[in-house]
Amino acid sequence: MSFSAQLLSWERSGDYRELKGQRHFVHIAGTGPALLLLHGFPSASVDWAPLWPQLTAHFRCYTFDFLGFGLSAKPKKHHYSIFDQADRVEALLRAEGVEHYHILAHDIGDTVAQELLARQLDGSGHGQVGRVCLLNGGLFPETHRALLTQKLLASPLGPLVARLMRREVFVDRLQAACCHQLPDEAVNDMWALLKHNDGHLRMPKLIGYMAERQQQRARWVGALQHTASPLRVVVGADDPISGEHMLARYRELTTQPNTQALPGLGHYPQVERPEQVWAAISPFLID
Repeated sequence: MSFSAQLLSWERSGDYRELKGQRHFVHIAGTGPALLLLHGFPSASVDWAPLWPQLTAHFRCYTFDFLGFGLSAKPKKHHYSIFDQADRVEALLRAEGVEHYHILAHDIGDTVAQELLARQLDGSGHGQVGRVCLLNGGLFPETHRALLTQKLLASPLGPLVARLMRREVFVDRLQAACCHQLPDEAVNDMWALLKHNDGHLRMPKLIGYMAERQQQRARWVGALQHTASPLRVVVGADDPISGEHMLARYRELTTQPNTQALPGLGHYPQVERPEQVWAAISPFLID
């Protein structure tokens, strides 16, 4: 499976680090305050490439492929969980000497960010979280509208569905979650990264985060409601998975919500229209 020129450049400008005994692809660049970028499911840190020039002009940016994703290790027998991914985030921050950082997250990265905020509240977290900006993601299990493919992967049929998955089905479901046709290069890279090191076979385990969201709802929703960190939620409004309907729930459950809906954008707004996302997040993060 070949990688695009953009993905090859992304890999060459990154590095590989061992975090908690597993090999992770890490990308660090820029100067300024520390900004942690957490990617979504089932993609990888390269999702941030369209925003990378703007972000690194203002921040020292830290991102990496979660375990089981992208170019990172994809162990077959590992127990994947949001808690474990958050442990790996903190391992990277400790290794880099980062004690105060802001967060920009998307999709499953939102849930990892919620766990980091929960650790701040109970005193178990590393360092101090500053501003937090969340893009489309399942902040509330009751508003998360999983695609049929996601439901099948999370079912007992998951291993069979993963083994039989074809590029055409993957692309069709991916594009259905977006309002604008994603660039061919981006789609090809998502598929190539998913297949890399048999990553598609790990999807039934990786998607266990949907059940975790239900089990840990009080902890992770409470983190949004009680955190002292300034929060802003920016979403592609027409995302069928976690769009305007999720934003409405966020406004119901939080006091003085800072939100923005981007009409005509779907689940991957930072890939669909990065300039619109930058205009929506930069005043908050840079202020």
